[in-house]
Amino acid sequence: MQLELTAHCSFSIPHGSMYLLALLLPELLHAAVWELKQEMHRRTGSRNAVRLPPHITLIPPLHQPPAFTNDIVPLLTRFAARQMACPVHLEGFAWFQDRTLYVRVTQDAHLQQCHAALYAELRQHLPTVPQPSRPFVPHVTLATRDLPPPLVTGLQQEFAHRAYQATGWLQKLVLFQHDGKQWQEIERFVLPLPPNAQNPG
Repeated sequence: MQLELTAHCSFSIPHGSMYLLALLLPELLHAAVWELKQEMHRRTGSRNAVRLPPHITLIPPLHQPPAFTNDIVPLLTRFAARQMACPVHLEGFAWFQDRTLYVRVTQDAHLQQCHAALYAELRQHLPTVPQPSRPFVPHVTLATRDLPPPLVTGLQQEFAHRAYQATGWLQKLVLFQHDGKQWQEIERFVLPLPPNAQNPG
């Protein structure tokens, strides 16, 4: 299982960079969902399927100036110190229109709270990050935007009958930066587990 990601790299883009913040799946869920993403890549040629490890996006891709990391990393350090890990329940598959196939996240109250708390922090301390313009729908993308249209109907019919279910804890909060070619992990934060945490399933 190989990802084209480099941690803690330094690089420079003249007019700013694109950033993304996500919660990575725990290892067992990561392995299973990564295999699904690889399957989509093999079967459809979708490269967007494998550009990032399996994750739930909290801050979607946004352009910011080079100094952005100096502002957001301390904020996320504070946030991660008091934000407990979120339980995650994955069950089945769904689509956003005809362009995005994803794994459904159910029982998402803790993720909704985490998302709201993060944006409250951003609103107060880093308002250059825009507030969400649509409801937060936690999901784990398998393939998006570059699926060949002739294959979509067949995939929709197939995944309507395929089953997948798993539970775990989301502890890895990761900030990615795009270097002009691929996403690079530049900072990772670990969210503490609640006291006496057990498998959320």
